[in-house]
Amino acid sequence: MTDKNTVFHQKLTLNVRGQLVDLSVPKVMGILNLTPDSFYDGGRHNIIHEALKKTEQLLTEGAHFIDIGAYSSRPKAEHISEEEELNRLIPVVKAVVKEFPNAMLSIDTFRSDVAKAAIHEGAHLINDISAGEMDAKMFETVAQLQVPYILMHMKGTPQTMPQYASYEDLFGEVCNYFLRKIKKLISWGLTDMIIDPGFGFAKTPEHSYELLSKLDLLKMLGHPILAGISRKSMIYKLLDTDAENALNGTTVANTIALMKGANILRVHDVKEAMQAVRIVEKIKSRA
Repeated sequence: MTDKNTVFHQKLTLNVRGQLVDLSVPKVMGILNLTPDSFYDGGRHNIIHEALKKTEQLLTEGAHFIDIGAYSSRPKAEHISEEEELNRLIPVVKAVVKEFPNAMLSIDTFRSDVAKAAIHEGAHLINDISAGEMDAKMFETVAQLQVPYILMHMKGTPQTMPQYASYEDLFGEVCNYFLRKIKKLISWGLTDMIIDPGFGFAKTPEHSYELLSKLDLLKMLGHPILAGISRKSMIYKLLDTDAENALNGTTVANTIALMKGANILRVHDVKEAMQAVRIVEKIKSRA
């Protein structure tokens, strides 16, 4: 198996606890949200029984990764303590690992101690919306754990990010942000990184569509690209609807992201995302 890219030397494999995951064919990451106040599915899966049912559905529909989050990162979300995040998260991680031992679990957290606890309980990846900005120990922690690390572009915090949605050169600033972070992570000895441009995080819908249109240029950073667009306001505001009715728009946006080189789609609706992957891969195979 070799990493493939016709223009840039982009790494397209991940070492996940000794198992090599090939991202040359895009993978789907299903969202398991344990927060009571998420913008779309808050409170639906924060009971272990319901979380296991949702996990089974996501895996059955084809999810390669399950992204478990216990801290809401929607704009102006309530800030919760580390203790509360752990209390929401760890029992579910334990239950999912026991029930689905072959599932690859990503943990959506910006806290290094939460990351460490979840990996200790059997999780596999860390998905950090702050790319180390909200916990100075995160880079050292993921390097010590030697787990794949998703770093996202954001300015401010979930509570303050709307006020930072201003840029002189959006794409240039995002690229420079990632270049600095990647260099630092490499210095810590981490090689498995995934970059997420952070659609909607300290970005207006116009900013998000600019990044989507230029997503393929992020390949120059040399690492896999994750697109997290699912049911976001950039979709439903444009279509004059709401998150509940944004599935069709999400599928269109995910298809564009795949055509632009996304290697992982982070989604609420796995079946539809898998269908988009199959169609786009069919088109690519005939090019």
